[in-house]
Amino acid sequence: MKGICGIIRQNSKWRKWLLLLITYHLSLITSFAQFNTDRLIMIGRSALYYEDYVLSIQYFNQAIAAKPYLYEPWFFRAVAKYYLDDYAGAESDCTEAIERNPYIVNLYELRGLTRIQQKKYNEAISDYTKALKYDPEGQNLWHNRILCRIQEKDYPQAHLELDTLLTRWSQYARGYSMRAEVYMMQQDTANAITALDKSLELDPYDGNIWAERAIISLARSEWKESEEYLSKAIHLLPKQANNYINRALARYNQNNLRGAMADYDAALDFDPNNFLGHYNRGLLRAQVGDDNRAIIDFDFVLKLEPDNLMALYNRATLLDKTGDLRGAIRDYTKVIDQYPNFWTGLQSRASCYRRLGMTKQAEDDEFKVYKAQLYKHLYGTQPRLSKNQMRRRSDDDLEKYNQIVVADEEEIEHEYKSEYRGRVQNRKVQIELLPLFGLSLHAQHSTLDTQRSTLEPHVEAYNQQRGVRRIYLSNTQSVLDEAQTNAYFAYIDSLTVAVGQQLLPLSGEAGRGLLFFQRAIAYTEIQNFDSAIDDLTTYLQTDTTSVLALWQRAFCQAKENEFNASQGTDVGMKTANVIGDLTMAISLSPQNAYLYYNRATVYARRTDYDRAIADYTKALELDPQLAEAYYNRGLARLYNNQQTEGISDLSKAGELGLYNAYSIIKKYRK
Repeated sequence: MKGICGIIRQNSKWRKWLLLLITYHLSLITSFAQFNTDRLIMIGRSALYYEDYVLSIQYFNQAIAAKPYLYEPWFFRAVAKYYLDDYAGAESDCTEAIERNPYIVNLYELRGLTRIQQKKYNEAISDYTKALKYDPEGQNLWHNRILCRIQEKDYPQAHLELDTLLTRWSQYARGYSMRAEVYMMQQDTANAITALDKSLELDPYDGNIWAERAIISLARSEWKESEEYLSKAIHLLPKQANNYINRALARYNQNNLRGAMADYDAALDFDPNNFLGHYNRGLLRAQVGDDNRAIIDFDFVLKLEPDNLMALYNRATLLDKTGDLRGAIRDYTKVIDQYPNFWTGLQSRASCYRRLGMTKQAEDDEFKVYKAQLYKHLYGTQPRLSKNQMRRRSDDDLEKYNQIVVADEEEIEHEYKSEYRGRVQNRKVQIELLPLFGLSLHAQHSTLDTQRSTLEPHVEAYNQQRGVRRIYLSNTQSVLDEAQTNAYFAYIDSLTVAVGQQLLPLSGEAGRGLLFFQRAIAYTEIQNFDSAIDDLTTYLQTDTTSVLALWQRAFCQAKENEFNASQGTDVGMKTANVIGDLTMAISLSPQNAYLYYNRATVYARRTDYDRAIADYTKALELDPQLAEAYYNRGLARLYNNQQTEGISDLSKAGELGLYNAYSIIKKYRK
């Protein structure tokens, strides 16, 4: 050994050769590590796209462990945590990403959003200020910083920044609505109305602006106008409970009790725990004599707020009327314990005691009331207010127990501008076709028939083999928790060991290929579609006529294509591969409705509607109960300007259990 070292020291050519060899191997190791890290990040982003946030965090954790100096895995893990409402964790990860690369605007923008969710408005302002340094034309950044100024009640600075925003983007409707909000906070109603009118002139299809305009009309008791504005807001934003609550108030003040009741019902459909909805609906029900259902509403209110004295007193009077005297006494007593001089309550409780034969208790209450009447100049009188008046929610004057409740302060729900709002995939997907069917290690959870796997002969034949884990047919993606994710990783590791040690459930190449197939299904579960495709390709080398392998490879490639397309990548060639695999599988299994359905969906996604409709039709010939095929064919026909046929298909899909089809029918009929 010393001799070799001596030769190397003496011979410069040997030294150069050794250095080149070492450099080459180091570069290979570095390239491989970089490739692995990039792939981990890409798979994590794919899981993020498909809303499997816990799984994506697992991939980003691995990338961070391998290369903690890269900012990207920190950033994407922050995005996943943001979607999981872990705002503190997301903020921390953003800070780590910023330390590694302080010149990326998105890092400051996301950290600003996480701080807003934690009501750290000043710190969010600091983030948006830094982001604007690098991207002064970022409209979203200006928008969010102004909203933070409003939250901090820094109205002069908000006005200055609104001037800048509206100078740069003079047609930006939301800018004028924000200006209106600042004016409202400053009690300048006239200027607020002018700003909102300008906003509506620029964008009459923004339901939030109509709702803001209605709030001003409600404050000015302009009931008819506020109802009109709220009706427009509801038309544009049909699922916002507060708009129905406010319109109910406007209708109530116009003596439209039926309309008000309908609005409270609608509000509670969308927000079942809405306090004002249950409380005010209870009052209306009591007013029209629907006492038992009014009690149900006040029961719910008291579950939300057990010590709400107004609700207790209202329920007490209703229990009194319906004959539940002991229940009424219980509620009256809780109120009187808090307000011993509430004479109306004492009189009502005394009446309940009398009817139950509890004379002594009744006389005690009656004596207190009698004594108060003798000395009423000491106690004063409590004037009875009109039932048509309203009280603020925090007003605890018990004489106002039968008045409609309004919020202490009408708050405008701020819409912070961000790409991190709503479902991730909705930013790219234009038509909401139902997904493809693929193979899974778990049964599909659906209102539809879940026994499909036993009806598909290839799946059932596979499940009959010895030593294999059962697979199912599914077109839903389960979101994995941490334990499930770790279990799948462990299962993949065990299959990898089995491949290496030739631990085969069957002998020879067939058994080895089967291990690759099983691992591919497991990779699909953890959204590692690239590795799944590799394993399926290996398996197809041993069994070129495997329908399941062709089917699953097409499924995985389609999923990968969807993600890549959302990132702006041209997936035309890859889509051709998907269609090729499905066409080959169909030639091997021409009676398989799911294969026609999958190919039709691929055609529909690339807007080749004629071919899509033909394949959906074939799928329905083979399986007339395939509701998803009716649903997707309905959409394809609608987008192909065949409205009558499309609505007919959607109607059939709804009949078979896909009830969302009815909302689409309603939309298109309008």
